[in-house]
Amino acid sequence: MTSPGPERASRGERLADAVDARLPAVEAGSLLRKAFPEHWSFLLGELALYSLLVLVLTGVWLTFFFAPEMREVVYTGPYAPLQGVLMSAAFDSTLHISFEVRGGLLIRQAHHWAALVFVGAIGVHMLRVFFTGAFRRPREVNWVIGLTLFVLSLAEGFAGYSLPDDLLSGTGLRIAQGIMTSLPVVGTYVSFFVFGGEFPGHDIITRLYPVHILLLPGALLALVTVHLILVFHLKHTQWRGPGRNNANALGKPLYPQFTASSVGLSLTVSGVLVLLAGLAQVNPVWVYGPYRPDLVSTGSQPDWYVGFLEGALRLTPPWETNVAGHTFMWNVLLPAVVLPALLFLVLYAYPFVEQRLTGEWHQERHLCDRSRERPVRTGLGVAGTVFYGVLLLAGANDIVAQSFRVSVNTLTWVLRVALVVAPVAAFLLTRWVCLALVEAERHRLAEGVPTGEIRQTVAGGYETDHHPVDTSRPGAPKRPITGARTGTPSRTHRPPARRDR
Repeated sequence: MTSPGPERASRGERLADAVDARLPAVEAGSLLRKAFPEHWSFLLGELALYSLLVLVLTGVWLTFFFAPEMREVVYTGPYAPLQGVLMSAAFDSTLHISFEVRGGLLIRQAHHWAALVFVGAIGVHMLRVFFTGAFRRPREVNWVIGLTLFVLSLAEGFAGYSLPDDLLSGTGLRIAQGIMTSLPVVGTYVSFFVFGGEFPGHDIITRLYPVHILLLPGALLALVTVHLILVFHLKHTQWRGPGRNNANALGKPLYPQFTASSVGLSLTVSGVLVLLAGLAQVNPVWVYGPYRPDLVSTGSQPDWYVGFLEGALRLTPPWETNVAGHTFMWNVLLPAVVLPALLFLVLYAYPFVEQRLTGEWHQERHLCDRSRERPVRTGLGVAGTVFYGVLLLAGANDIVAQSFRVSVNTLTWVLRVALVVAPVAAFLLTRWVCLALVEAERHRLAEGVPTGEIRQTVAGGYETDHHPVDTSRPGAPKRPITGARTGTPSRTHRPPARRDR
């Protein structure tokens, strides 16, 4: 039987041929069957993606009402405590959004909550990648892109946090200006360029606005696109299990299973963020009031993602040096410039350094490590997390001291010591726990798993049968330990000898 000619082809076939001649339709069909992992830890990156989507949508809406100007106006809105107060047009428009635009406060708070979740999701996602070794060849470039996304999200969050020109965000800008002036030789010029003159100047909000809504979002969206393309091209890593190896990828297909779960996750993330915006107040700028250079709000705290910088500034002793007429403010330069630069430099270089030191730089790795199998890497990750946690706690040392009624100076010295001692102790403890877990597994593999059957030996004792551990199951060690045996007695009980009478 001959196949039908072109004149007898159906309309659908002709349409498919026309589309495929212009677009990669046939290749796209194979992408629909691409396997995605089912484990929950692989959804952390999607949390960041859908938080970014909420950020973009709410941010576009806010641009219709926000006025990025620093000209002074007198507030005449409905919020009575601030009526008649002189403020910038940026702060006035923020109050207008919060109290007069229908749904304005809900959208503004959803935008803020989405920013917090976005940065947090990227951070936790990168921790998952770090502890499972998913940054190794061929994914080093994706690690660099992800880390750059994290850095840009910090800058984007700080820019958006500063736009309302309230007393809290103005205090943050004052700290940023101090960091700029701490740069040797060029610091004053950098500050004048950014602020358009002496602090606070008249241009900073106008300049931050296009950076926040155009420059940084464009860079974020471009890097997210490249990141997703590389994920599709390189495929996901996966946990070890039956039938899983470096040459394949098992999981649910992109369509319809993964698409359905991903759409459900996006709706859940959006719903939770809107729920938080309606029930949990965040950044109530009307309580702080407009920014004034001669005022600082008591107990002011930045958003959590820059809290470690605040803590580093508070823990560093007041070191200053005068060299050739230039003042080197080490108490600002070291914690706010040198420390973050070194931190991110180490993170950028870590995948390449580890692979060189372990001799794995030439091997492709598509299977996730269990943290216990990499005690040094896991110890370093936990030590870094503890280091960050101490700095974050130090950023609120005044609040902690007031809440627990302890001396703020004593607490500061305790945190200074903890910043050095706690990460080292965390590394040693984590490494010891990992080695102990691996050793316990080796003993279990060597002895085998009890079958539950107990029998009496010829000598009159009792023993339990064992069978070897199945190392192909998910979560089992990747290398079976030699020496596992069947029928090995684990415990032998010999009854007391009878006496002949």
